[in-house]
Amino acid sequence: MRREAINFLLHIPASRSWMVMALLQCDSISSNSLSNANYSFFKTNTIVQLKTKFCFPTARNVGLEDKTQVNPKNTHITSIPKYKFNLNVRVENKNKVKEVLYLLNCCYVNRATIHVSDSKIIHAQVVKSGLDLNSLVGNKLAMLYSRNESSLNDARKLFYEIPERSIPAYAVLIMSFSRAKRWEDVISLVVLMIHQGLQPDKFLIPSVLKACSALENLNFGRMVHGYTLRSKLELDVFVGNALIDMYANCGDLACSRTFFDLMPEQDVVSWTAMVSAYMDFGYIDEGKKLFHTMQLIGVKPDVISWNALVSGFAFNGEIDEALRLLDEMRETGLRPGVSSWNGVISGCVQNEFFEESFIVYSQMICSSENINANAVTFACILPACGAMGDLHLGKAMHACVLKRNLVGNIVVKGSLIGMYFKCGRKDLAERVFMEIKVKNTAVMNEMIVAYVNEGNMVEASILLNSMLTGGVKPNVITYNTLLSGLARKGQKEEAFRLLSDMVQMGLKPNVISMNAVISGFQQSGLTGEALKLFRIMQSPSEVIDMVMYDSKACRCFSNPSSSLSIRPNSVTTASALAACADLNLLCQGREIHGYILSNGLEPNIFVSSALVDMYVKCHDMHSAVKVFNRIEDKNAVSWNILMAGLINNMEVVEALNYFPEMIGCGHEPSSITFMILLSACGFVASLRLGRELHSYILRSGVESSTAALSSALIDMYVKCGSIIEARLVFDSEDQKDIVVWNAMISGYSIHGMGKEAIDVFEQLESIGLEPDHITFGALLSAFTSEGMLEQGWKYFNCMEAFGIKPNLDHYTCMVRLVGGAGFLKEALDMIERMPHMPDACIWATLLKACEIYPNPEIRERAAKALFELEPSKASNSILLSNRFSMDVLSQSSSNSTRGRKLSSVKECSSIDVGNTIWIFKEGESLNPKLKEIMELWHQLAGEMEHLKYFPLDPVFEENGNLNLISCIHTEKLAICFGLIMLDFEFPIRISKNLPMCIDCHTSVKHISRIKCREIFLKDGGYYHQFKDGRCSCNDRW
Repeated sequence: MRREAINFLLHIPASRSWMVMALLQCDSISSNSLSNANYSFFKTNTIVQLKTKFCFPTARNVGLEDKTQVNPKNTHITSIPKYKFNLNVRVENKNKVKEVLYLLNCCYVNRATIHVSDSKIIHAQVVKSGLDLNSLVGNKLAMLYSRNESSLNDARKLFYEIPERSIPAYAVLIMSFSRAKRWEDVISLVVLMIHQGLQPDKFLIPSVLKACSALENLNFGRMVHGYTLRSKLELDVFVGNALIDMYANCGDLACSRTFFDLMPEQDVVSWTAMVSAYMDFGYIDEGKKLFHTMQLIGVKPDVISWNALVSGFAFNGEIDEALRLLDEMRETGLRPGVSSWNGVISGCVQNEFFEESFIVYSQMICSSENINANAVTFACILPACGAMGDLHLGKAMHACVLKRNLVGNIVVKGSLIGMYFKCGRKDLAERVFMEIKVKNTAVMNEMIVAYVNEGNMVEASILLNSMLTGGVKPNVITYNTLLSGLARKGQKEEAFRLLSDMVQMGLKPNVISMNAVISGFQQSGLTGEALKLFRIMQSPSEVIDMVMYDSKACRCFSNPSSSLSIRPNSVTTASALAACADLNLLCQGREIHGYILSNGLEPNIFVSSALVDMYVKCHDMHSAVKVFNRIEDKNAVSWNILMAGLINNMEVVEALNYFPEMIGCGHEPSSITFMILLSACGFVASLRLGRELHSYILRSGVESSTAALSSALIDMYVKCGSIIEARLVFDSEDQKDIVVWNAMISGYSIHGMGKEAIDVFEQLESIGLEPDHITFGALLSAFTSEGMLEQGWKYFNCMEAFGIKPNLDHYTCMVRLVGGAGFLKEALDMIERMPHMPDACIWATLLKACEIYPNPEIRERAAKALFELEPSKASNSILLSNRFSMDVLSQSSSNSTRGRKLSSVKECSSIDVGNTIWIFKEGESLNPKLKEIMELWHQLAGEMEHLKYFPLDPVFEENGNLNLISCIHTEKLAICFGLIMLDFEFPIRISKNLPMCIDCHTSVKHISRIKCREIFLKDGGYYHQFKDGRCSCNDRW
């Protein structure tokens, strides 16, 4: 008998030899049975089919319908056989059941060499034998299926049809689904187990809690915790560690710490889990303190404990401290491994310390531990090359990958693809991709992400189709990436169609899917659709009129019976609030605020900052400040949002007052904070505050040489009237980018210094830097005040030589230049012949030219066109309200607006006197020196009348009544206040939010002559320097 077996074993693959040996060892099989056994092995695609009769009755004899046709020429069985379970096993079949169970036990013991087709073959042969399968056989078969990840669906299908499932079978399936990270199936099996009356033990509970942790399902995790309390399983240290981790990953750090403190026994894993939780939440000081406490009570940290502490500091941006901890780790006798260093490198990359990541990498290679970089190291550091756009460095790291023989690692391949794409070498990225013979979902996702980031949705869609046809199953990440790209491009129908396809694939859209769509719609301007989708998420059962949406996708979210219960989270609400801010929808924003309050989302700093931003953009500063004051853990972002919002709402003094409060709360200002405050100084033309802030920047250690901050400093000095200090900042910048050059050219433009602007432009050309459309806009604007018409035409005509087509702003500059030179017909002809639709700005420019060179026909045409386009803009109302355009204003008002309000933005002017910013707002009379101001104005008006000029300030009000304050524009009030409060040797610096009218401009020229004072006045786009009755703009502003 054994000789036959040995001869047979010589002719079959070694990996299948255990099958015959299992049969030889089976005591219940007689010699006759074994000799009559018929083995046939077919070697096709390395699949071996076993067929044995075991003297079992045939399916036809017992009347069992065979749903699977077994063809000896086929080696694959692609479906689970259909059978009927029978708990009442016939006596004559008990021996056969025993034989089958023994065979299945042998298969299970040797599961490492089992192929999924082998399980199906055994299953099929058992069914064909005519044996009614009972629960024992069914459990064993399900356990056998579950040992192969590719047959988990078969295991689940079989297991759910078994009437009585065993605890060992539950345990095997739960552990198998946990290893495969199919967390929803883990929870479903546990629910089924409890429903059957079986109780999970201490070995299963950690896997269930791990599933809750991965799904961030805090509610179910708390239910499991309640079960452990009733069954006293929480006393087990492994269960306790899993509970700590579950609460931390689900965002409930307080419960995690509470349970940790109540644990009767804490091992090193417990302490490590708690330290890691603190680090993940950003509480690095508490984490470090807990780590030292662990050492003090005698629990010795292991390498994993140290890695949690080191990576925690690195991920929170404390790279130096993380490196110091590695040295401290060596002092305890533990050698930092590659995982320790990978944590520091990954933290550098996450915090965008890209250059530092390579320094750490070099330290790792040169360390005394002789550590070699592994696949995780390169997967972490290659994205840094892409973020820096350093192709040379990226190729060097690619060479290291080849040297380490890691090029076959598919994770590294994915990082190489992303790096080459970000470095602009699409060809190299595609070459790496094509070299991968067996592509998995992760590497396909990497390519799709790269195509989506570059806006190439066609190639991304082609890759998705190749996944579907090539046997690579897309996952939720695949679809979320494509959804984000389609939404950002405003492809609404395609995005919802993809959501429908996602559901048909058996994938459930999650909250990240909806965040991608809502955020993308908001970015692409489809803010209305973003808000509609947000409302559907709030009420999935509500049927909403969605005619514009794809019908299939609409049903996915509005069907009450749908299993897609997706609730908005912090990211969703922030995107919806941004949409409300963009559309100035205050009512809808308040509605979302109500949802945030009812769902407890306001403590989230991300959500509360978005709320502040929404309120400031909707001009509800009272609510913005109220929400801001309720934020417990304010960060630099929340402070920046509030201060920027106050400035945009012309509450500049309040914004500047918040800065000392921010410092007092211990928040370090960032470069963005300084840029916001510098814009505030420029807004109120406070040179004193600007200089103080510049000094603070230099003392604070903030990198003031960055291009963005340098350009902000230049802009501040320009708007405060100190062009010399602006040039000093420009010259001190070593690495100037185009933004810095544009800031300097714009500064000369605002001050009407065309020749200096040309000099800077020529320097820009000499170093080989390419100008952009902003450069030419600033340069053309600089020629206006000096009437440099010839130079204007020269640079306008040479724009296309630099690959730049003139846009509407460039034509507006030329209309200002040509019209300001008196060529009104040529300016009108340019408007009519340009390849752009004229906007209100270009008509206002032409109308201003008509003030200097009267032309009733062109004036009337420009005024009507302007008022039709923007009838309610305040600056237009001021322009149209000059003496000569009263008839045009009246006619246009009756034809276009029918009583509509003319002004939506009140004018205001500011002046810095006595270390205080004084604001003069239209219609307000709060200044304590108002009586003296009015007396001085009447005196100045009288002296101007002696000079044959009669100042007039016509302002239209709905009730037709004019009070003393409203008759005088705010810059005149500020100038009079400055004349009263400032000594003779100090110039008067005024900032106004709207352009000056002709009367105010002429009046200020006369005041500068009468009082012999130098007056600097910034009125939006121009900086006027009045002296001895003249203005630096030469009346061409």
